[in-house]
Amino acid sequence: MLQCLILELEMVFSWLNLLAKFGFSNITGIDYSPSAIQLSGSITEKEGLSNIKLKVEDFLNLSTQLSGFHICIDKGTFDAISLNPDNAVEKRKQYVKSLSRVLKVKGFFLITSCNWTKEELLNEFSEGFELFEELPTPKFSFGGRSGNSVAALVFQKM
Repeated sequence: MLQCLILELEMVFSWLNLLAKFGFSNITGIDYSPSAIQLSGSITEKEGLSNIKLKVEDFLNLSTQLSGFHICIDKGTFDAISLNPDNAVEKRKQYVKSLSRVLKVKGFFLITSCNWTKEELLNEFSEGFELFEELPTPKFSFGGRSGNSVAALVFQKM
């Protein structure tokens, strides 16, 4: 088994299931919704993936138990927080603080966003993180211009 502390935010229909099938262990999925964790638990149990820990956690108000992760994966949590009509700017700042707290130095943060461009994400995570890799995403063309429908970036904690 590949030993690596991996954290995934908002767990349902998870990348962690795939990573567990490839032999990664010591992986944790969190969601603020108990019913989402319950659904994820039934999926991982059905697939026989006992090496995934599931926890009810609000990423903006984390317990002290979550820390020391090598990898953190986000496929929509930052987008959802950004759309919150109640002080989204402050919540985005808290997200970056929480992320910094859970990741080890030199740890990796993988984010997929349909609401933010690469440049915007570089700005949002400029404090304490540097771009490690831009992952390929589908491109589209319209009116003679090309773009991406999603941004997928890998940051490394400095």
